[in-house]
Amino acid sequence: MEFKWRKWNRAIHRDLGYIFVAMTIIYSLSGIAVNHINDWNPNYAISVSEFNAEIPNQAQMIDKETVINMLTGIGEQNNYKKHYFPRNDQLKVFLDGGNVVVDLNTGSGYKEKIKRRPVFHLVNFLHYNPGKWFTLFSDIFAGALIVLALSGLFILKGKNGIKRRGAILTAVGIIIPLIYILIFY
Repeated sequence: MEFKWRKWNRAIHRDLGYIFVAMTIIYSLSGIAVNHINDWNPNYAISVSEFNAEIPNQAQMIDKETVINMLTGIGEQNNYKKHYFPRNDQLKVFLDGGNVVVDLNTGSGYKEKIKRRPVFHLVNFLHYNPGKWFTLFSDIFAGALIVLALSGLFILKGKNGIKRRGAILTAVGIIIPLIYILIFY
């Protein structure tokens, strides 16, 4: 009985593809986020809004109650955590999910709110391997990607297979990173 390696190759490629489709999407989304880390924060959305506050202009006249009254004007009275004065003319208030900074001389201030990005925060958490068991799973996934890549080369036969069109496309996929390495490394 002849061994049907193409049949086994397709079965392995198919089944690994099904098992690791979620991980492929997770690592792909996280990879896109990390590729653009200088353009945006993939884990958190940060919004900044300006306001004017009526508050005493001297730090020694400001207590917790005064700060909470000021926060009421911007709808943050229930999010107060702590406050301090980085300079004599500046008040900084830590909030649940953000902070407030007020110039005591002018009363002008700004509020920064920080909110987790629902999808990207989760995929980045997983991409950074949150524990030894997930690291093991990620290593298995990395090995499976190698198997998927190699088995994928031999899925098709004929003019679209690895001997013709597939060889050209594979060569292009190898040449692009090589050129980049030669130019920039």
